[in-house]
Amino acid sequence: MTEPTEATVQPAGALDRHFELSARGTTVRTEVLAGVTTFLTMAYIILVNPSILGAAGMNVAAVAAATCLAAGFASILMGMTANVPLALAPGMGLNAYFAFTVVQGMGVPWPVALGCVFISGIAFLLLTFAGIRQLIIAAIPRHLFAAVAGGIGLFIGFIGLKNAGVVVSNPATSVALGDLHAPGAALALFGLVVIAVLAAWKVRGAILIGIVATTIAGAALGLVPFKPQPYDLTAISQTAFKLDLAGVFGLSGSHGLGLLEILFVFLFVDLFDNIGTLVGVTRRAGLIDAQGRVPRLNRILFADSIATIAGSLAGTSTVTSYVESAAGVQAGGRTGLTAVVTGVLFLAAMFIAPYAQLVPLAATAPALILVGALMMAPLIDIEWDDPEIAIPAFLTVAMIPLTFSIANGLAFGITAHALLKLLRGKIGATDWLLLLLAGLFVARFAWLSAG
Repeated sequence: MTEPTEATVQPAGALDRHFELSARGTTVRTEVLAGVTTFLTMAYIILVNPSILGAAGMNVAAVAAATCLAAGFASILMGMTANVPLALAPGMGLNAYFAFTVVQGMGVPWPVALGCVFISGIAFLLLTFAGIRQLIIAAIPRHLFAAVAGGIGLFIGFIGLKNAGVVVSNPATSVALGDLHAPGAALALFGLVVIAVLAAWKVRGAILIGIVATTIAGAALGLVPFKPQPYDLTAISQTAFKLDLAGVFGLSGSHGLGLLEILFVFLFVDLFDNIGTLVGVTRRAGLIDAQGRVPRLNRILFADSIATIAGSLAGTSTVTSYVESAAGVQAGGRTGLTAVVTGVLFLAAMFIAPYAQLVPLAATAPALILVGALMMAPLIDIEWDDPEIAIPAFLTVAMIPLTFSIANGLAFGITAHALLKLLRGKIGATDWLLLLLAGLFVARFAWLSAG
């Protein structure tokens, strides 16, 4: 009698029943590895978010704790209620808008800015209850879903190459090849080779093994700087529940219109970044059904809304789904258990936040590059010989990495799709929301250009 392999052993008990492990062809071990992989590719936010929000005058140690708490709570909530391998944390871009535009540029105190985040979360919740967010997702054509997944792949790969120092900014050409002899770039290329070879040999946990191996190699060569800052978990009391709702509605004068702008940006960018990430990651995980629908969509959107509300209460900017979740999916994550593991690790990181520096960007960059490459697969589903499909799809794929925004990619794709459909006389009565979205995108771009 042969010994059963891991692939033939069916997970049993409460975990299997709740997360549907057997039904999705996965195991507890695979999900745990995927959760650890997602955490390692997202762990940079523990350091980056406090440094950005610190520019708004917020206590850095408090924001570090709030970041871990918000990411941990949101990821566990998503995993437990929606059962998808989607992890959440304070969003990049929105935190910069919070600190540099709202607080520094508009002169809005950070407690008031947190109040705006809270209100945007409530608005998200109401839009979800009303079914509007679900209608928006249903209005997006299926080929743009594939384009979003591919665009996110390029986006992730570009972030990885940038973090590795392989691609650098250049005033003449925007980007250029970096110094491959630099320690960080060389270490990242070493990690890329390790992960790629392991993946080619179909080794389970290839990404996680590569990240750990690269970190160890960097430490051995003295390339992992480690200067932990003084840290006390009780510091979170300096930002938790400090939001000023009265101050939000008390904004007057130039801030009156500014309040509408703040809420609009928090709502708009998070909405479409979240939709793009959701579609790309769930498609890569094979969770979208034959009709192109995302299962348990309501639960996913409710979890996302509650995450932003909870994040503002903890003392951080908008919490949203993370594109780095794709790394965990590539490592085999197929259920919410992946997100739960990621969330637990974020909660544990509250006690050791400074030690997150032990995993350098050069170690996680190769994982992002490989995941980016593998996320190109959905592009084969696009009919590239049909201009009506190919042009919106191309704009979506190109604009996501080139503008560093999933929302912008979706905006260009949806607008182009609606315009071509309108000019070809194919618009029907059921396309009202598509036209409305396109009109809002055009108005947004016109407003941003005028500003």
